[in-house]
Amino acid sequence: MSLTFAFDVYGTLIDTAGIAQSLGQWVGDQADLFSSHWRTKQLEYSFRRGLMQDYVDFSVCTRQALAFTSAQLNLPISDTAARSLLNEYRRLPPFSDVAAALEQLKSAGHRLYAFSNGLPDDLETLLDSAGIRHAFIDIISVHEIRTFKPDPAVYRHFLARSGSTASNCCLVSSNPFDLLGGMAVAMRSAWIRRSSTQHFDPWGSQPDLTLASLTELPLAFRA
Repeated sequence: MSLTFAFDVYGTLIDTAGIAQSLGQWVGDQADLFSSHWRTKQLEYSFRRGLMQDYVDFSVCTRQALAFTSAQLNLPISDTAARSLLNEYRRLPPFSDVAAALEQLKSAGHRLYAFSNGLPDDLETLLDSAGIRHAFIDIISVHEIRTFKPDPAVYRHFLARSGSTASNCCLVSSNPFDLLGGMAVAMRSAWIRRSSTQHFDPWGSQPDLTLASLTELPLAFRA
């Protein structure tokens, strides 16, 4: 049976920690720590904005989180460095398991969509740079309805835009908050647990699938 797959982008297909290499020239051996704090604050700002109903696009959250992280860690980032890093954020690397998994799912007749907090133009650049844009029928961004994951409206919007039903659609994400949002509107769910130190929120619901790698996803849905 053909399914619709909604692939989260940042952290699931694209390795946000990939920015650490570029960060290294500005903050030295603090690059991994800086990258982790930056990502955490970026998501926090999107959560806050969603709750406050005070939408700004995801690139603003990213830029403001960069400024906060620089101040918090007392690691100054010049305007020139900030512009360079924000440009790099539009060309982050994919995880090594992504391309083959997408091709296998597409070849099996499934419908693949990218589904993200990011701006449509940023996502086009990001996925094209990663060499995986061709795998997707379309990119569906929260920017279209001006709110952020995990607002249930975002997932209903995805279903409407993709012409799918929740029972025939699987959300694929490495982010538990994202999966809980999709599960709240009855979407099927596959958690890509990219680290053994990552844990699913104990909210009384578990994803339909927990996988260590995207490589396992085509096998799980093999006819």
